[in-house]
Amino acid sequence: METKSIIETAEALLHSSKMTAYFAPGRVNLIGEHLDYNGGLVLPCALDIGITGVASSRTDGMVRCYSKNYPEKGIIEFSIQNLVFDPAHGWANYVKGMLLETKATQGLDLYVSSNLPVGAGLSSSAALEILVGIMVNDLENQKRERIDLVKMAQKAENRFIGVQCGIMDQFVIGLAEPKSAMLLDTKTLQYQNVKIDFGDYALIIGNTNKVRALSDSKYNQRRMECEIGLKNLKKELNIADLCEVDETTLLRHRKLIADEAVFRRVRHVVTENERVKKAFMALKKGDLLGFGSLLYASHHSLKEDYEVTGPELDALVASFRDHGAIGARMTGAGFGGCMIALVKSSEAELVLPIIGKEYKRNMGINPDFYFVKIGKGAGKYGY
Repeated sequence: METKSIIETAEALLHSSKMTAYFAPGRVNLIGEHLDYNGGLVLPCALDIGITGVASSRTDGMVRCYSKNYPEKGIIEFSIQNLVFDPAHGWANYVKGMLLETKATQGLDLYVSSNLPVGAGLSSSAALEILVGIMVNDLENQKRERIDLVKMAQKAENRFIGVQCGIMDQFVIGLAEPKSAMLLDTKTLQYQNVKIDFGDYALIIGNTNKVRALSDSKYNQRRMECEIGLKNLKKELNIADLCEVDETTLLRHRKLIADEAVFRRVRHVVTENERVKKAFMALKKGDLLGFGSLLYASHHSLKEDYEVTGPELDALVASFRDHGAIGARMTGAGFGGCMIALVKSSEAELVLPIIGKEYKRNMGINPDFYFVKIGKGAGKYGY
């Protein structure tokens, strides 16, 4: 839907006027998994799909929200003076969280429409938080720096929603440059952008459609194993995080980690951090084959050392490899969820149905595939 059409639809539905359009993209992490809580590097990028929001200020202190994606919820109303979590308000709780963090003083008419696939792990919650943040910043002329809005969005998720996420999603959605990936140090929040040109290759997201029932307990277990590994290494090394260690140093102090499983967890973290650096350089040089091989190496490490992939993700990655993808790996927390692949654009339409049939035959589930392009960070329409 074009911007003019969205504004007209929103104004008619909410009986509002002089509404302004904004956009916040979804994101995908190209490489650097399970490093954010180990002081490591990640390499995410914004996508060209995301959430469009149309908004205008109100003078009566009321907030009225409508989502095209959840029409059954109707118009959700609440006061700017009473921002409390309400399960019945669903998606609008993310709006409340950001209004609270930004210390918004005015009411709001808000209409949103998303073309992010539901459940694909492309960070729709972070996109909505950033979207509301830039709206309030603009409509109330708060003149906050974008990095401040990013930090507020993370706090809204942590404090108001109750999800203890890292800052990567909000960071890249808020600050990504056009058609670029972002090398982000999750410890210092220093970052560098690198232009991406996949040329003849298409970036495809594959959703396993596997329900991640055990993900929370396994995730917490991995974090605990990393903490044990760090504690062991600290007996001889002056480090604050696992990602301060390189592979050579880790092998030199191998004896400090007696538990084999803990050692493999640490080895993944250390080698993955090094892969992120190499992937950044490969993109900088336009070495797509080198970049692709690092994606495969990342998945292998996540499968063998970190043990967070599972048969569904492994099946999709293997199938993409068999059908000519130059790189593929799981992305996100794992235990199901999504993977990414780089496939020749001219061959993608032919191989995706074949991969889908193979996956259905082996796993009993139909996967979903999405062609995505590299986008840019959030902003007003026309930015």
